[in-house]
Amino acid sequence: MANESQARNEVLSVLEVLPADERTPTFNEPWEAQAFAIAVAMQRSGVFTKEEWATTLGEEIKEAQQRGDPDTGTTYYRHWLAAVEHLVQSKGIANEKKLLQYQEAWHKAADRTPHGQPIVLSPEDLN
Repeated sequence: MANESQARNEVLSVLEVLPADERTPTFNEPWEAQAFAIAVAMQRSGVFTKEEWATTLGEEIKEAQQRGDPDTGTTYYRHWLAAVEHLVQSKGIANEKKLLQYQEAWHKAADRTPHGQPIVLSPEDLN
């Protein structure tokens, strides 16, 4: 029971920092909310500082713009995800090979998951 309460409090804590706009949804896809939550949780747990996050996200956006990103807001959370991946690698949490392994596992799991159902990774996906 205590674990459920703690988990609920952590989720509510992350929700407090979600950007809000009365006219449009905050996230266009569930993965965008997940990328946001991952970055917030990692920063709060001390994996990186707010300053490191701001710098890395800014660099990712700038590099994307230099590659021709239209900067219409539709790719914003792709930059969040790229910044998380960059920080994970620079902090030695996972290397590019490990990130690719999980990306492939995610695709395997997504391929077998019926539309509208949660995607769940299994140990077999990582092989």
